[in-house]
Amino acid sequence: MSFKHELGQVVQVTISGEEGHIKARAEYTNMCNQYLIHYLAADGRAVDAWFEEGELSPAKLD
Repeated sequence: MSFKHELGQVVQVTISGEEGHIKARAEYTNMCNQYLIHYLAADGRAVDAWFEEGELSPAKLD
């Protein structure tokens, strides 16, 4: 299975609207692709968190 998003790409967490860039990605045999996103949380903290591929969309660049 190929990855939908590229390393370094800016993406949006679909449910919250927060944006960040992809630092890493993981491929598994028994589950969907995962991405480690570095983003600024709504409360102002810098966060690294893993998300499933379906939880992300490309960020809209203005």
